[in-house]
Amino acid sequence: MTGVRGRMNILEGLSPLWEAPATPPRWVIWHAGPDDPLVFDREFNIPCDVDDAVLPEVLHRMREAGAPEGDSYPGRACG
Repeated sequence: MTGVRGRMNILEGLSPLWEAPATPPRWVIWHAGPDDPLVFDREFNIPCDVDDAVLPEVLHRMREAGAPEGDSYPGRACG
């Protein structure tokens, strides 16, 4: 289990995820399935690795910053 200090350190490292989105935004909230929100990195075209322990807080902060959110695949076609 992650302690409060460890959780804060993790959140500090993820802080670029909830900066005001650029145009087009790099990070988006993607609902890959029911009750399965992910942070997606559009620059690298992959889901961002966010620890489940801090994911709710990261999503909350991203939403407050205005990050786009949706059910459609937010990346580019592979290949």
